[in-house]
Amino acid sequence: MHRRDVDLLDPGRAYWVPAVVAPERNWAGAPGCRKGARYLVNRETLRPSRDEFEPFDSEASCLRWIMHNRADLNRTLPGARIRAVPLGRWLLGLD
Repeated sequence: MHRRDVDLLDPGRAYWVPAVVAPERNWAGAPGCRKGARYLVNRETLRPSRDEFEPFDSEASCLRWIMHNRADLNRTLPGARIRAVPLGRWLLGLD
């Protein structure tokens, strides 16, 4: 799903996404970024993305995905904490 298509989601439901914050400037996970830059995690590439993501229907399913992929996520997103966050709050910059 692209960020521009977020209006296609059911507004009555809560969606969850894996998110990460760049721990340092020019972070290896997102070269050229600033410290504190916020990204969603693309489920297919396991890379940070601002525009491509696949939401989960529940926090539990998002957390299960994070735990299942934690070794690969730690390799592609070194030094960052990957969290399950509500999509709506992330889009508003609140999480």
